[in-house]
Amino acid sequence: MRFLILIASVLIYISNQKKEIFRESEQKNKPADVWITEQNGSSRLSKTETVQFKINAATVADINIIKVNPEKKFQTIDGMGSSFEPATCYNLSLLKPETRRETLVALLDPEKGIGMNQMRICIGTPDFTGDPWYSYCDNDSTGPDPELSHFSIEKDKKYIIPVLKEALLVNPDLRYFASPWSPPAWMKTSGSLIGGTLKPEYYDAYASYFVRFVRAYEAEGIPVFAVTIQNEPGVDRAQGSSKWHYPSCLWTAEKEKEFIGKHLGPAFRKAGLKTEIWCYDHNFNINPVTDGSKVFMKEKPGDAGIGYPRTILSDPTAATYVNAMAFHGYVGKPEGMSRIHNEFPLVPVRFTEGSVFGLKGAVELIDILKNYASSYNAWVTMLDEKQKPNNGPFTASRTIIERNSATNDVIINFDYYIYGHFMKFIKPGSVRISSEGGEKTPHVAFMDPDGKIVMIIVNTGKESADYVISYEGMTTTGTLGANSIATIRWEI
Repeated sequence: MRFLILIASVLIYISNQKKEIFRESEQKNKPADVWITEQNGSSRLSKTETVQFKINAATVADINIIKVNPEKKFQTIDGMGSSFEPATCYNLSLLKPETRRETLVALLDPEKGIGMNQMRICIGTPDFTGDPWYSYCDNDSTGPDPELSHFSIEKDKKYIIPVLKEALLVNPDLRYFASPWSPPAWMKTSGSLIGGTLKPEYYDAYASYFVRFVRAYEAEGIPVFAVTIQNEPGVDRAQGSSKWHYPSCLWTAEKEKEFIGKHLGPAFRKAGLKTEIWCYDHNFNINPVTDGSKVFMKEKPGDAGIGYPRTILSDPTAATYVNAMAFHGYVGKPEGMSRIHNEFPLVPVRFTEGSVFGLKGAVELIDILKNYASSYNAWVTMLDEKQKPNNGPFTASRTIIERNSATNDVIINFDYYIYGHFMKFIKPGSVRISSEGGEKTPHVAFMDPDGKIVMIIVNTGKESADYVISYEGMTTTGTLGANSIATIRWEI
């Protein structure tokens, strides 16, 4: 009997050991799912294969090893999307209801679409609109209106607000941040929505204007997560040829510091608003650019660059109210965001305007994310096939989706899928982690809230590229076809 008990005990021990070895093997051999988009059109955000991470796996092309280290963490990503500026909302409003719904699902639904979850909206009109310029308190015939007795968002109700509401039905977690292109004309030195500066005597009135806007949108069921003070504060579009005129207002860092610290911040606090304030909202160049011949569209007085938010965040009063600093990508390089992040590491960096195009654009977006952007927003989501409406001076590139003005059909373009590789998989709450090496295939990696690692890699070459991903003592190998992008996801 004792012998039988001993044999049984040995068998149980062996069985348990086998189970433990199996479990350990399962832990060390991790499957990874792969989605591919190829420029030649053969794959469009297609789940094509599952690869395996294995211990001591054979490697190829040692010169292209990507080393992933989840212990080394950087910024948290909490928003990615584009814009619902007037031109996009107008085109969406012209679609048949079922087509519009399908289009919004394609943009915003995290499962059925590419999961955009943060969109930029406009306070009044920007350059991309088909309507005459307007603010929410235009009363040219009656003069200044510091009490804002003429304030109204009625013009937004024509097609902008209905689209924003429908978008929230598709993705209730969608959040909006808003930017003005100009204060009301009567508040400005130019007496026009085009150019000039905000008169100091109207700082309080303009702060109240922001409060009224946030409350008016909330009354429509549209929460405003954040505001910026001014789109591109280094621009005065009243200068030069009338061809380049559109709503704009010139600010300096000193003026914005005063406005936030003494007027807007206290006004939001007094009103009990939870809406965040993001400062700057212009280019990420490290050094100021004042030579008009070297600046995008010869802007004057030029781009202050990261010195602008530095001035605001160095002021204890203004900094109390600032929740983030916002950047565009038209002048300078993304490294500027890293530079200012290192000076103010507790203030999130937002990339609020700058579309990227094609696979080279995907590499640009990787660079933006690797330079501490905690959110990313493209600019202008949908125009028609003629790149309209657009009352502004800038010739538009093809947008990620288009409306065929003859048939009213929606065209899905290549860049939609490029954005999908990022926005669909980098969920809010994802943390960027270290990924180094792999010079042939630019890459960026994240740990998402579901306990998975997400990596995007790009091959802009004319030939396929082999790669190796090294992770916690395991490796997996793969080949990325010519002119293609891949998203790879695996369990931690």
